[in-house]
Amino acid sequence: MGTSLSREGEDLSDSESDYLSEEEEEVHYDAIERQETPQSTSSTSSRKALEEIDTKLKFLKLKYPNSQHALTNRPVKLYLHIGGNTPAAKWVVSDKLTSYNFVKTCKIEGNDDSDQEEDSHGGDSYFWIVIVGSKVRARVSTEMQLKMFGDQRRVDFVNNGVWALKFFTDEEYRKFLTQFQDCLFENVYGLEATEENKIKVYGKEFIGWVKPEIADDTMWEDAEGDTASGKSTPVRVNQDLIEEFEEAANGGVQSLTLGALNNSFLVNDLGVQVYRNYRKGIHGKGICVKFDDRSGTISEQSTPKKAMLMRAETNMMLMSPLKEGKPHSTGIQQLDIETGKIVTGWKFGKDGTEITMRDITNDTKGSQLDPSESTFLGLDDNRLCQWDIRDKKGIVQSIGGESPVLHWSQGHQFSRGTNFQCFASTGDGSIVVGSLDGKIRLYSRTSMRQAKTAFPGLGSPITHVDVTYDGKWVLGTTDTYLVLICTLFTDKDGKTKTGFSGRMGNKIPAPRLLKLTPLDSHLAGVNNKFHGGHFSWVTENGKQERHLVATVGKFSVIWDFQQVKNSAHECYRNQRGLKSCYCYKIVLKDDSIVESRFMHDNYAVSDSPEAPLVVATPMKVSSISLSGKRSQG
Repeated sequence: MGTSLSREGEDLSDSESDYLSEEEEEVHYDAIERQETPQSTSSTSSRKALEEIDTKLKFLKLKYPNSQHALTNRPVKLYLHIGGNTPAAKWVVSDKLTSYNFVKTCKIEGNDDSDQEEDSHGGDSYFWIVIVGSKVRARVSTEMQLKMFGDQRRVDFVNNGVWALKFFTDEEYRKFLTQFQDCLFENVYGLEATEENKIKVYGKEFIGWVKPEIADDTMWEDAEGDTASGKSTPVRVNQDLIEEFEEAANGGVQSLTLGALNNSFLVNDLGVQVYRNYRKGIHGKGICVKFDDRSGTISEQSTPKKAMLMRAETNMMLMSPLKEGKPHSTGIQQLDIETGKIVTGWKFGKDGTEITMRDITNDTKGSQLDPSESTFLGLDDNRLCQWDIRDKKGIVQSIGGESPVLHWSQGHQFSRGTNFQCFASTGDGSIVVGSLDGKIRLYSRTSMRQAKTAFPGLGSPITHVDVTYDGKWVLGTTDTYLVLICTLFTDKDGKTKTGFSGRMGNKIPAPRLLKLTPLDSHLAGVNNKFHGGHFSWVTENGKQERHLVATVGKFSVIWDFQQVKNSAHECYRNQRGLKSCYCYKIVLKDDSIVESRFMHDNYAVSDSPEAPLVVATPMKVSSISLSGKRSQG
């Protein structure tokens, strides 16, 4: 295990070491892919180099005074980060003086170096790319992980390596950002980035999302601390991450299910492994409830991918996908943890017809602790409902024969495709739902028919959602970033409410984004995506979640919740657009991580600001503590 702090935020000084010789200046793509450090050679003095650039700029201004493609209109200095995350990592100058351009094309970048980027304004297949000299061709997208450094007139991004552009004037820097954001909007929504079209996409109520610079951050500031106790969580920038336990998990781990009481569970290809909860993490008990087809304990479907605890954590619902790679299932298995037996299988049905579910969750954040709990929530592409496992006639179902059909307690089947993807519940049973179009909808506990509030998408599908126990904060996961939303608003009577209980009006706070730095995004791997963003876990009124965690590739990424909410946080200085936070800790494992979750607040110890983090890979499970002491140095 290790932690990572990105080095890419260091200033790009124009010292002598920044400059490459004529031989070194051409950095090839094979070196970029390997993140190698080129051999150093003799360099020119910084004074002489700057004089040469000034001379070139003056000459070009005279020669091309009016051309929009002229180098003088778009001059930049291009840097490349080499050495990856090794001690030899550094920035080198890839091009002392080059230019950039935004071009609309239908060609796939990188196919060849010929003149393939002709301007065009027709057809949905056309999109904007950014070209920097002869070395960078990238589709304008969130995958570039563009990061701004306003005080340095610099942007960093990913494109077959980690690059930095440094601009010579503030005007040039601002112009680039405006063009980038306009091109990104058009690539995402297929509409020109006019104010009218932005309002059309986001809605008039979300003016803060259209113009983040004028967004009302009052609600963020009012809710920064633990409002119930009057205390705020201390920000410890240098918290240590201490690995307490690591042990083998018998392989094939599919999901991690943490309990708030005595036990937690890993579902793998063999069955359900039982772990004991401790103050410093979880330890295997050597118990595995095996899936045995001969006894009818598991369906003919594939290995369960979803596990949900119920009835004071004595029962577990297991849901298996019908097809590999697809989450939809036609039923669930009910496992009695105390006996280690599947007591029955249930089918999902409505009006006499078998239906599918893509996800299930508890009625509330803490209802798995209720010994009498008999209902739970279900979600499909266009269904949101509650299921009841109590049989109307009180008959105990026996194993064998056809599975009984679950009782549809309440819910709604939407006539048009809502493309629901994921959902979560609050402490009082309100529901947040994330969709393929990026929208996040809030439903009250009394109605699943119509959302009280619907936040517009930012262009990326929501693959996972979580919500705080009090319902004031929602965390949405996309492939390339997390979006944190404040649901608080003031109604016409001056009362503060959440968007679960009423429509939020026209002063909706702008969201904040949690992102990896371009370097860490590159190190995480091209095909690795964020998944499973979670708040830390509390089930008591008056307690505030303290951290957020998400997984990407071999990284578990941890943010301090209080720091993210702080409007004065240094990450937000000199940013344009939605505020993005890059301050986090990374837990690095040897294998891709299946899931990362904080244990229940019951297991927080006095010298730690948080309950332990549990990280599961296909072969191992680890428990990590956050030290409450500042690291030295």
